[in-house]
Amino acid sequence: MKQFVKALDKDGACFDCLCKVFPGLSIEKLKAGIFDGPQMRKLIQDQVFLSHMTEVETAAWHSFVAVVKGFLGNTKASNYVDLVEVKLTNFQALGSRMSIKVHYLFSHLDCFPENLGNMSEEQGERFHQDIKLMEERYQGRWDTHMMADYCWCLMRSCLQQHYRRKSYKRTFLQMTLS
Repeated sequence: MKQFVKALDKDGACFDCLCKVFPGLSIEKLKAGIFDGPQMRKLIQDQVFLSHMTEVETAAWHSFVAVVKGFLGNTKASNYVDLVEVKLTNFQALGSRMSIKVHYLFSHLDCFPENLGNMSEEQGERFHQDIKLMEERYQGRWDTHMMADYCWCLMRSCLQQHYRRKSYKRTFLQMTLS
């Protein structure tokens, strides 16, 4: 949702409609695309919002809704890979930049369980906190090094992990001279 709103024309009819649908939100939050779950569900059901979009915005919005309903919900659609790929191409046509979260989603589609509705909010919150920490560490720039660092942090945090390589760190005993 954040990437969709950031790519919108701030002087366009679609963004104006967003401002009218959520008059209580500050303009900064609207421009940043910060919405919670109930607000996104309200927009998904709003036909007036859909009527204010251009063709490119409509295609990107429909692909976003398809991913939300067919992949991120309680059941994963059989064509979830196609849904994500269509979303990426439509968002690229809209002019949206690929965030680290979208890159992670696209790169690790096979790692998601069959039922994402059973995932707890704690796990999602942990992911957002970890990504926020990585973005701060890399000063808002993300690249392959940041992604690799995040993956290694996840692997290191697993306490039950058994490593194949052994440490060759030597310890020297100090001899006392008497």
